[in-house]
Amino acid sequence: MSLCTLLNLELILQEKKLTVYFQPIVENKQADIFAYEALIRGPINTPLYNPIDLFNAASEQGRLVELELLCRELSIVQFQTLNLPGKLFLNASPETLFQPDFRAGKTLKMLQKANLDPNRVVIELTEHSPLNNYQAVREALQHYKEMGFEIAMDDLGSGYSGLRMWYELRPDYVKIDRHFMRDIDSDKVKQQFVLSIKNIANELCCKVIAEGVETANEFQFIEKIGVGFCQGFYFARPSALPIRRVSKNLFSSHQEKTITLLDNQTPIIAELLQQIPAISERVTVEYSAKLFKQNPDWESIPVVELMPSGKQKPVGLIRRNCLTQLLFSKYGQELSGKKSISTFVDKNVLMLESQLAIEQVSHAINKQTEAQKALEFIITDDGYYEGLGSIMDLFKVMTNLQITSARHANPLTLLPGNVPINKKLDQCLKKQSPFTVAYIDLDNFKPYNDYYGYEKGDQIITGLADILRHIVNGKQDFIGHIGGDDFIVITENEHWKSVCAEILTQFSEWVRHRYLPEDQIMGGISALDRFGKKQFYPMLTLSIGCVLLPPSFCESYHDVAVLASHAKSMAKKQKGNSLYITQETSFINQQRVAVVG
Repeated sequence: MSLCTLLNLELILQEKKLTVYFQPIVENKQADIFAYEALIRGPINTPLYNPIDLFNAASEQGRLVELELLCRELSIVQFQTLNLPGKLFLNASPETLFQPDFRAGKTLKMLQKANLDPNRVVIELTEHSPLNNYQAVREALQHYKEMGFEIAMDDLGSGYSGLRMWYELRPDYVKIDRHFMRDIDSDKVKQQFVLSIKNIANELCCKVIAEGVETANEFQFIEKIGVGFCQGFYFARPSALPIRRVSKNLFSSHQEKTITLLDNQTPIIAELLQQIPAISERVTVEYSAKLFKQNPDWESIPVVELMPSGKQKPVGLIRRNCLTQLLFSKYGQELSGKKSISTFVDKNVLMLESQLAIEQVSHAINKQTEAQKALEFIITDDGYYEGLGSIMDLFKVMTNLQITSARHANPLTLLPGNVPINKKLDQCLKKQSPFTVAYIDLDNFKPYNDYYGYEKGDQIITGLADILRHIVNGKQDFIGHIGGDDFIVITENEHWKSVCAEILTQFSEWVRHRYLPEDQIMGGISALDRFGKKQFYPMLTLSIGCVLLPPSFCESYHDVAVLASHAKSMAKKQKGNSLYITQETSFINQQRVAVVG
């Protein structure tokens, strides 16, 4: 070993110059993270950055136990600092387990200091040399099990005595070596090997973890044969700030459901979620700069306040350019490196709830101050941190929504047509809160259209649409154009009666000026009816049929349509501008019986 390497090792052990990375272990049935394996890296740009070189150097100098204990200490502290969910897998070489300084209860003391329960910790055995003293290792493992730890065996199929080690030690988990995962979807021999391991594990009541899964095809085969756990680049690479959730789209059992939801529901902010791990306000500037260096594609890191419940309250963002300017300034590293980032956090950040419909976000974007106009925004769930979202991704979805809306809009008024109307009604029903539907229809429109011509007729329809836009302007209100001279308003406004009254008043005043002076004097027009007889038709009026819907009354928009059509027909039986409010909540049930009958 060179003198340089020896000095590097001494410095690492004395100053604890190691970085802990975490890689998630995923539970396939739950489609969620089950645990994290702690992995160690030496100082960047040194001969001992690679963990293999690092541990080989420690072994040659007789300091392997000292290094492993340091790795454990740092891994436990960082696991708790990041408040990661699930279990923690800690690597240990078998030859160190039965050495006196490794069995003195030091690991348990580390856990007690970090307030981490031993039942959340798994000791993962890594075999790098022949193992003969099974008895000593069994006794050491029993010592750990009595304290509440679980045991895992790493890289089954790659070591010197894997199957015997499995038989002798009876671990709680066994990891299949990544060699058997590569192209397993097309390799029959590897498939048989993994199936055999799975069957043996079932007999031994041992959980199997497929390690090194990198592609969708590999994972789909593993998922298909019922292997319970997976770990690999397919889900996430090791990171100092690991993900806390895995995308449901990665699991084949969830993909069809997700596509259906996207087809039938309004997209929500949660669909833009990027699971960027957050950091505490208490971490140093130096540590934050290190994270940016390790993740060159990050422009911002979310900063949170850790709550007693374990949840994370978003504080703001620490931005790459802010730290770059700070650390590259004269004496910046010396003066600021050890300071906490709290004073450098940008708290003027846009925050959006994960369940917010993207259609409702445009006003929030437009209200941003100049300071808020960044490339990212924070996504929250009931006020707690969930992840980051990209403004560019948000604009793309909003653009697609606008295109879709235009495709389904009425070409004359540009109001939403039947598809978005039905979609809106189903959304209202799903919310399980009261809402009102107003079905609006023009009276005597056909004679007017025939008498004055189609251009004047179109002006009546567009004019009515403008009146509705002017009066119905609440955020929760919706105006749709069913077709022809039929419109619909869906509102949660408790003052919906006065809204309808205002529609009737404004239309009555406006429509008078759409007639010639002589027709205004007569109060209408004389025109031929469909039988060729001359009839007098009063000025255009509106019939509005309203349905106030209590929660759970209708099952779908079809039921609402039946009630609204009935209310409109009752309104049209009245002369002049009319408002009819249905009280016949039994009407829909009668219609259902009629359909079944």
